[in-house]
Amino acid sequence: MAGEEKTIWGIHAKDEEIFLKGNKIAIGWREMGDLRKIDASRDAFKAKYDTVYPEAKKGSIATSAGMLYRFCYEVQPGDYVVFPSKSNREVNIGIVEGDYTYEPEQRYANTRTVKWVKHLSRTAFSQGALYEIGSAMTFFTVKNYADEFLGALDSKKKDFSSDGEDDSVGATAEDIIESTKDFILKELSRQLKGYDLEDFVADLLRAMGYRTIVSPHGGDSGIDITAYKDELPPRILVQVKSRDENVKETTIQSLKGAMREGDYGLFVTLSNYTVNARKYLDSTPIIRGINGTELVELILKYYEDLSDKYKKMIPLKRVYIPDREEQ
Repeated sequence: MAGEEKTIWGIHAKDEEIFLKGNKIAIGWREMGDLRKIDASRDAFKAKYDTVYPEAKKGSIATSAGMLYRFCYEVQPGDYVVFPSKSNREVNIGIVEGDYTYEPEQRYANTRTVKWVKHLSRTAFSQGALYEIGSAMTFFTVKNYADEFLGALDSKKKDFSSDGEDDSVGATAEDIIESTKDFILKELSRQLKGYDLEDFVADLLRAMGYRTIVSPHGGDSGIDITAYKDELPPRILVQVKSRDENVKETTIQSLKGAMREGDYGLFVTLSNYTVNARKYLDSTPIIRGINGTELVELILKYYEDLSDKYKKMIPLKRVYIPDREEQ
């Protein structure tokens, strides 16, 4: 294989028998019709997708249309395909043999024939390689670990199932964590604006063990939530900002102005604080500032105790990932 430039595609399937017993790869979107009848351009595919699926979110149009375009026009006979099957936890590597075919009677109507050449245990690959083919996309290009998958076809190549430590584990686990944090912050920004974010922060404080009172909407007191740890003082006055711009020092000073002696303040924002605002917070220990990153950390810590409403809004599943301690 030396000197050859090989394209490696990754693919997922819900119906694995179609792939393994039918010696093919396939993707859905049957309503798009025969993809060869669409002009061979990404813009044409996006326009067609938007017409066929008018309810699709804007962000998904380019992604889905791009997968269909690549499957029809970019995949070539001789390319490699990697398919991780969940039923037997194997990584199946094959060679694309056929051109694109449209089979309207099939659930996954867009197909290509494949010759499966190797079926390997997942333990034969590094964690980084497994993470790459665990992409959330149905059809994608394998880039970062392409050499590892090609090398798996050669019995003389390095065996990644050795007892040595996998250097990719730490990076992979960190990638998963960072992706989860990005997802949470994006969902907060997308779904919770203004008063809705105030209600969410009140629920988070409740999950943390505080009693909360949300101020009437439209009030001009500058206080969005009042929180107590128990029936006794002190009280915590909370101000919540969902705007994208960083919070300024003067905004925090307005919270300070609403506080009485013995009160504590809490400022929560999805964005961050300006340099002067951070300095003001550092010099005013009775007010705590929480930015978007810190808010996400609290959500992860107290997620199980959030109201069902918000757990449905930010759906997360508890999983265990490798923990590589720094040497």
